[in-house]
Amino acid sequence: MSRIDSPKQFPWSQLIAAGATFNPLTVWDYETPDTDVMIEVIERATAVGLVGAVKSAGDNIKQEGPIQAGGTAGTLPARLTTEVVTGRAVAFQKLSVPYRNPTAGGITVDGIITITPVLTARGGGGGGGFRLRRPRRRPR
Repeated sequence: MSRIDSPKQFPWSQLIAAGATFNPLTVWDYETPDTDVMIEVIERATAVGLVGAVKSAGDNIKQEGPIQAGGTAGTLPARLTTEVVTGRAVAFQKLSVPYRNPTAGGITVDGIITITPVLTARGGGGGGGFRLRRPRRRPR
C-alpha cells in the first residue's frame, strides 16, 4: 500500500477471452487507498457483451452491467465520448473493477481509473488526506 497525497491514475488494455474474468487493479499500487478517495473510471470495450462493475470493498459504486462498446483496442477512451463512472471509496478498503466476458469470443477492454484524496473530518485514515481541526473549547 502506498501513500496517496495527490491524484493517481492507472490505465489498462486487456483482451478478455470467452468466459474469462479480469480485474486490472490487482496489480496497482493504490488498490487499497490509505485515505478516503473520489473515484473516476472511464471504460470501453471493443465489442458488445462485456459486463463490468466498480466496487470499494462491499460497496457497489457501479453494479455489474454492460460496458460501452466501440473504439480501437489499445486506445484509451475519451471523456468526451464515454460516460465517466464516479463514486467515493473509504480508506483501507480494496478497490476493484471486475470484468466478465459471457460471450463466445474475446473482447478487449480499455480503461483508466483516477483516484483523488478527499477532505475528511477524521483525517483520512493513514495521514494521506486533509484534517479538519475542531474549534477549541473556551474555559468557563
